[in-house]
Amino acid sequence: MVPQRMRYRKFLQTGVAQLVEHWSPKPGVGSSSLSSRAIILINEMKIKGYFQESFTELVHKVTWPTWSELQNSATLVMVASLIIALIVAAMDFSFSRIMELIYSLLY
Repeated sequence: MVPQRMRYRKFLQTGVAQLVEHWSPKPGVGSSSLSSRAIILINEMKIKGYFQESFTELVHKVTWPTWSELQNSATLVMVASLIIALIVAAMDFSFSRIMELIYSLLY
């Protein structure tokens, strides 16, 4: 039995097209069992690499905010949300009054 790492190395050295072409019963047909295994290996390697890169980036590259920076940002978001909500409420109130005036003139 070949160790898992050896299979990955062999896979990386030869490439998918060469493996499929070499083992496929019909040249040009990618439906042999080896091609499906090659696709699974590619997907596993992509997923594993994605999680490794994500972890490395979160641990070593991301600058996390301090507690005071987080509090300041949260306060800013709450104040901005309140201001926008008040503006929308004022617009809603004024448009409803304008529409009531227009309807009272028409009917």
